[in-house]
Amino acid sequence: MLTLDKFEEASEIVKKVTQETKLIYSSYFSDLTGNKIYFKPENMQRTGAYKVRGAYYKISTLSEEERNKGLITASAGNHAQGVAYAAKKYGVKAVIVMPTTTPLIKVERTKSYGAEVILHGDVYDEACAHAMELAEQEGYTFIHPFNDPAVATGQGTITMEIVQELPLVDYILVPVGGGGLATGVSTLAKLLNPHIKVIGVEPAGAACLKASMEKGEVCTLPKVNTIADGTAVQTPGDVIFPYLQENLDGIITIEDDELIVAFLDMVENHKMIVENSGLLTVAALRHMDVKNKKIVSILSGGNMDVITMSSVVQHGLIQRDRIFTVSVLLPDRAGELVRVATIIAENQGNVIKLDHNQFVSTNRNAAVELKVTMEAFGTEHKKKIVEALDKDGFRPRLIRINL
Repeated sequence: MLTLDKFEEASEIVKKVTQETKLIYSSYFSDLTGNKIYFKPENMQRTGAYKVRGAYYKISTLSEEERNKGLITASAGNHAQGVAYAAKKYGVKAVIVMPTTTPLIKVERTKSYGAEVILHGDVYDEACAHAMELAEQEGYTFIHPFNDPAVATGQGTITMEIVQELPLVDYILVPVGGGGLATGVSTLAKLLNPHIKVIGVEPAGAACLKASMEKGEVCTLPKVNTIADGTAVQTPGDVIFPYLQENLDGIITIEDDELIVAFLDMVENHKMIVENSGLLTVAALRHMDVKNKKIVSILSGGNMDVITMSSVVQHGLIQRDRIFTVSVLLPDRAGELVRVATIIAENQGNVIKLDHNQFVSTNRNAAVELKVTMEAFGTEHKKKIVEALDKDGFRPRLIRINL
């Protein structure tokens, strides 16, 4: 399936369900890394992710009999929406098995396309096993989210668009869960120009492809633990693994904390919402040991629920010292609280929350605890405020913020 002819065929077919996602040049990341950085914003697709490409192309290759049996798949969300949307276009039934940990927004959007949703298992692999059981019991046609050459071919149409728009691209960074997207992107890249380097990017808590590459064969992680739910996969696809071995030029792993920072970077500098799995390639830009190269980061999806978004923003602000809490001890007498507030105000700090505890000591004249949570511009500004409080004799102590 993974031939240039098939990729060209798929590129024409997926146009029926995709919209243009033109490359976006990033001045911020270009300046930061010393390279020319472009984003491929697949988070702007109709279903909020690239997955509709592989799903629609795969379904197009099925016989009418296979489609009419009804389709079934397992997915943490984006493939689910892709299959549901494609099935709706073909007017056939779709059953989607999703892990119980799937963000609500992905569940509801999948249902909105007319699919039947079944929640099962804590991770993708458990959901997939259940979906395959149902396919055998009910006679459904199973659409694998990544371990299928036709699906990978559909995903690879992204490379066709990248190269058409940026013929001299040097590097393409691609998120990796089970490996379908990376297979399609890297295989077509090598077919079009062997000099293009394709780097897979995995969450450190679910680096199944890296482990398999190091072992030289597909292996299963004992567990996965990452906020990048769309790439929380224990086992890469065995059918597509040889393509990944041949065409990927490297793998970068990303810690969850880096994704939090990347989310803030995209919101503040590009006004874009990108889900955690899609942010893998953004975080990877800081790991690239190259200069003066044209690099494309694929933003694979943008389906993020508001609660998760809120949590990521708060943790990101804390990581960047934009929000912090100090504890100071002061005598219980009039004017002490005003003194603290004045010092903070004079140093352009913005108080968010005060906790005044008179009962921290039996001797209230000696020590009353005041916890102050405030906003700052960053690490240097935070340091300036803390030093000002210390200089005035309050001996501030930084403490953990309870969100």
